[in-house]
Amino acid sequence: MCDVKCILLCLKAGSGKGDVEEEITEETNNGLDNNSPAFTRIQPRYSLMDYFLKYLLFLCNLVFTVLGLVILGLGMWGLISKESFAQEKISSIGTDPMLVLVTLGFVLTILCLSGCVGSLRENCWLLRLFSALVLVLISVQVLVAILAYTLQDEVGNYLRSGMLAAMVRYQDDLDLRFITDEIQSNLQCCGADNYRDWEINIYYNCSAPGVLACGVPATCCVDPLENGTVWNSQCGVGAQQLDEFTAQSVIFLGGCLGGISRWVEQHQGLIGIVSIVILGVQILALFISTRLLESIQSLTASFGAGLKLKTER
Repeated sequence: MCDVKCILLCLKAGSGKGDVEEEITEETNNGLDNNSPAFTRIQPRYSLMDYFLKYLLFLCNLVFTVLGLVILGLGMWGLISKESFAQEKISSIGTDPMLVLVTLGFVLTILCLSGCVGSLRENCWLLRLFSALVLVLISVQVLVAILAYTLQDEVGNYLRSGMLAAMVRYQDDLDLRFITDEIQSNLQCCGADNYRDWEINIYYNCSAPGVLACGVPATCCVDPLENGTVWNSQCGVGAQQLDEFTAQSVIFLGGCLGGISRWVEQHQGLIGIVSIVILGVQILALFISTRLLESIQSLTASFGAGLKLKTER
């Protein structure tokens, strides 16, 4: 009777289905008769839907766990290869794009790994952790969206500061240079507010001694290709010295902040659909993990009730 009470205490502690079966198996292996009436066990089963949701949650989280590890590895490789942890560079690591990949990869790995292992092992603690993290993530995204909508001016100032910081380090950080070039070439813009913002860069400043003085990057040029095939990296040299009427035939005059605003306005529908889909997937994952938790707890309670009933008989 004491051994049975110990099993019931384990059940009340919130063990998963697998833990319950281990406890029962251990007791029966210690000399108790499986065929005795006291240990004729009731074995509830999951429904087919529960099995489907369990392995769907497992497979989806497994895929995103691998993706998170890849992103984390790329971010760490980028930081190490650029020696971002060196003493002379550590002060500017906060503006390193690779840090975004490291953070994203770490969060994605921890989140999806808890869901992956929790669903496979039917571990209530990990499933609760996964559900809590997803709920926090959903809340943060909704809060960020509300703040971004209500504080549009502050968001614009933040983007301006980030763009100017990237322009300052344009020649020193290849990742920032790549991002800046992609923005300028795809949005057909130059600088943050206008092309003269490039004076903030020590190489493009008009007081600089090099050939780039008073110029802009080639991605600001209207036609950076000579004869349509050869990239002319010097097409923006001296562009800051030109008046706007003359410069408009050589480079894009408008800043990228305006280009970003126009792009967002033109793609509002697409942005809304993507946001709803991402949010919907997270809500679905939260629903599945909650449903799985309820099934495990119901199954555990059924085992406990069955053992208690047979013991009383």
